[in-house]
Amino acid sequence: MALWSGFMLSTGAGHAYFSGDTGYGSGHIFRDVRRRIGRPDLALIPIGAYAPRWFMCAQHADPNEAVQILEDLEAARAVGIHWGVFRLTDEHRDEPPELLLKALARRGIAENLFPAGVPGLSYEPV
Repeated sequence: MALWSGFMLSTGAGHAYFSGDTGYGSGHIFRDVRRRIGRPDLALIPIGAYAPRWFMCAQHADPNEAVQILEDLEAARAVGIHWGVFRLTDEHRDEPPELLLKALARRGIAENLFPAGVPGLSYEPV
């Protein structure tokens, strides 16, 4: 019925949530995931391929919405994905991590709890 999906991976080390391509919409799906499956220890949330908003909002969250997804899931931490490798939409290549930092600052969330993922780097648990 849909082209996109997300999933929660549960292991002995914890729970990891992968949102897949997703728009924020009303946000109910993320609150439902939290309620039904639990709080993820790590959430992989897209922060790119969102411009122009009038066209992309149903398919891709922007950085501000990505932070809202983090909060709705009550995830311990997140890594921003789906940005910077290929130019998929109209935003500048480095815009997603810049806007992510601003969104985190507005909400008083530490930058190390939601870095913009960079291919080849690893991220230690907080």
